[in-house]
Order: sequence, then C-alpha cells, then structure tokens
Amino acid sequence: MKRIDFEHGTVTGNILGAALPMLVAQILNLLYNIVDRVYIARIPEVGTAALGAVGLCFPLIVIISAFANLFGTGGAPLFSIFRGKKEETKAVGVMNTSFSLVCVSAILLMMIGLVFARPLLVLFGASDTAMIYAYPYMMIYLTGTLPSMIAIGMNPFINAQGYSLIGMLSVAIGALTNLILDPVFIFLFGLGVRGAAIATVLSQCLSAMFVLFFLMKKAELKVRFLHRDELADCRGYAQNIVSLGTSGFIMQLTNSLVTICCNNVLSVVGGDIYISVMTLISSVRQLVETPIHAMNEGTSPILSYNYGARRPARVRKTMVVMGLMVLGYTAVMWGAIILVPETLIGIFSSDTELLKDAVPALHQYFAAFIFMDLQYIGQTVFKSMNKKKQAIFFSLLRKVVIVVPLTYLMPYALDMGPTGVFIAEPVSNVIGGSVCFITMLCTVLPELKRMEH
Repeated sequence: MKRIDFEHGTVTGNILGAALPMLVAQILNLLYNIVDRVYIARIPEVGTAALGAVGLCFPLIVIISAFANLFGTGGAPLFSIFRGKKEETKAVGVMNTSFSLVCVSAILLMMIGLVFARPLLVLFGASDTAMIYAYPYMMIYLTGTLPSMIAIGMNPFINAQGYSLIGMLSVAIGALTNLILDPVFIFLFGLGVRGAAIATVLSQCLSAMFVLFFLMKKAELKVRFLHRDELADCRGYAQNIVSLGTSGFIMQLTNSLVTICCNNVLSVVGGDIYISVMTLISSVRQLVETPIHAMNEGTSPILSYNYGARRPARVRKTMVVMGLMVLGYTAVMWGAIILVPETLIGIFSSDTELLKDAVPALHQYFAAFIFMDLQYIGQTVFKSMNKKKQAIFFSLLRKVVIVVPLTYLMPYALDMGPTGVFIAEPVSNVIGGSVCFITMLCTVLPELKRMEH
C-alpha cells in the first residue's frame, strides 16, 4: 500500500501527495451538504423555503463536525510529532485517546440535540414556516451523529500515517452514496426534506465503517478503545489533544455563532429572503474555501513531522510551498467571484428573484477574500507546531472580537441594512488575517533559526 515518505521524500512532493487526495476528499465531503441543498432547492413549490429552513440547521451540523475536529485535528499533529521523534507508543496513545473522546462526545451531543432541537432552531432564527422543514431534517440528521463524528474525527489519523489515498476513499464512499440516495429518497420515495436527511445519515454510516475497518485492521499504527486501566495515563494526552484542537474548534464554532447572528439580524432587516441569500453565500464560501482547507490540512502532518524531527529547513520550505499554493488558488477563485458570480450562485439555486439580491451580497462578502488566506496560513503553522495559545487567540480575534460586533453595529447603528451584515466579513479578514500572519512570522521564524544552532 503506497504511503507518503515524510522522512526522505521531497517537501513539495509530500505536500502534493497529501494535499491532492485531501482536496478530492474535501470536495467530495462538500458534496454531502451541497447535494442536499441542490436537490432541496428543486423540490416543487416549496424549494426556496425548504432551502432557507435547512440552512438554519447548519449551525448544529457545524457544531457536530467542530467536536469531531476538536479531537481529530487536535490529535493528529501530536501523533505526527511523536512519529517524527520515533516515539510510536505515545503516538498510538494519542490516537486511541482521540478515538475514545470522539465516541463519548458523539453520544452526548446526539442526546442533547434530540432533546433541545426545537428551542435550538428558534434560537437559530427559525420562523413557524421554516420550522416545518427544519425540525424533521434536524431530528433525522442527529441520529447519525456517531458515524458522522467517527468519519470526520478519525480521518486525520489515516492521513497522518501517509495513507492519503485511503483517507480520500473513506470520504468518497460516503459522498457518492449520498449523491445516489438523495434523489431516490427526496423525489422517488416522495420524502422531501426528510429524504435528504435519511440519505445523509446512511452515507455517513458507510464512511464510518470504512474508516474503522482500515484503522483497526490495515493501518501501520492501529486504533482501539482505551481500556479502563489506561484512563489515568491518557489524561495528559487528552488535555494536549483538546488544547491543540481548540483553535480549529473555536474557528468552526465561531463560524456557527456568526451564522446565527447573521440570520438573526437579516430576519429583522431583510426578512426570510435574505436568510436564503445567506445560505447561498455560505454554500459558495464552502465551495471556494474547501481547497484552501485541504491544502492547509494536507501540509499540517508534514510541518508537524519535520518540526518533531527538528529539521528547520524542511519546515521553512513547507511553509513557503503551502503559502504559494493557497495564494495562487485564491487569486483564481477571487477572479471567478468578481467576473462570474451568477454561475457560482446558479449551482445552488435557479430562483431569479434570489439571484438579484445574492450577486451584490456575494461581491460585498468576498471583497477582501485574499486576506483570509493569511489567517489560514498562520493558524495552520501555529497548530502544526503545537503553539496552542496563539492558535486559540487568533481564532477568537477574527470572529468573536471583530465580526460579531460589526454584524450588529453596521446594520443597526450605521443604518446599512443587510449590506452591513455582508461587509462585516471583509473588514474582519483584513484586520484579523494581517495580525495573525505577522505574529506567525515574528514568532516562528526566530525559533527555526535557533533550532539550526
């Protein structure tokens, strides 16, 4: 089975070997959510209303994947650092601890979600009309919390061992199943929104089974549940995993918080149509950002491994290659957003009324998109090198300190209406992204220089 050689392979070859399969995997993973939206938007008579309603479930879906990533992307860099140091027993301890945390938190989240689904949807901005579609979708989706979290949370450990093609395959299985089952359940069986949720849950179960089979039977370092007598030893691992995963966790949770705030403000200053516009913009954002995320996540184990192995020249080169790839891709996508916004929006909805409001909103939202890269690059370097405090601080700065206050200030205090909600994002990108990147350069480069002596 072909694996990436972190020890001897070229830096660019390693990054491409890890990032390209991850890119395919993330695009396929994106299909999970996008395919649901594309089909839901085309349900006769109720499509646009149902699309907005399902958009209201995203904060909860994001919270579930945020918890999976807390343990997955928190554990995988530590796992890679220990592998770089040739301490494989500790690496396996980290992976087993992550797996146990994923399973326990999934069961707790599912129980809480099923009990509080209705009040949560009201909090997310659901009107009585939207609740008709949002509530059944959310209740069915929640039953698949455990397989969803295993598939998301344990995939980084497949990639961290160099099996990037297997990592891609685990996502492809679920995404393609969803692509086939969605139209069957939505249209053929006439289940509408409920059908979309059932198809998603079944697909996630298949993905999870594949991930577990590979990590338990085939991988070089195998995963299992922690035994009771191991719990005391693994407390230190758990603390490290959680503290390192917290930055990504906060980033996802704050995305969810921002979505809730935007929907609340838009429902007042713009009405239900603008909640549908926001759902469209979120969909385009996911589509555009997925490759950036893949490049960063693909680079992360290479940064961690070489940092653990104390090879500063390879760490520096990895940072440069990642930066060039991310900025090059963003320049192309930014051009597409400016020149052909209708094409991007048309993927998700054919409603011409919606298009009129969505195009200017999309331009406003993505006005300073390239600065977002600086945040991503800085965060990836901090997380891969186990710099927890910086990673957490910059996750909070951009979303909580800058975006949330602006989302309320601009529409209400400055009387900008829905436009204020969409402009809050580029303002935060410029401030948060620049500060994060400059701090990363000022802290990491001197440390790598010291490592050489």
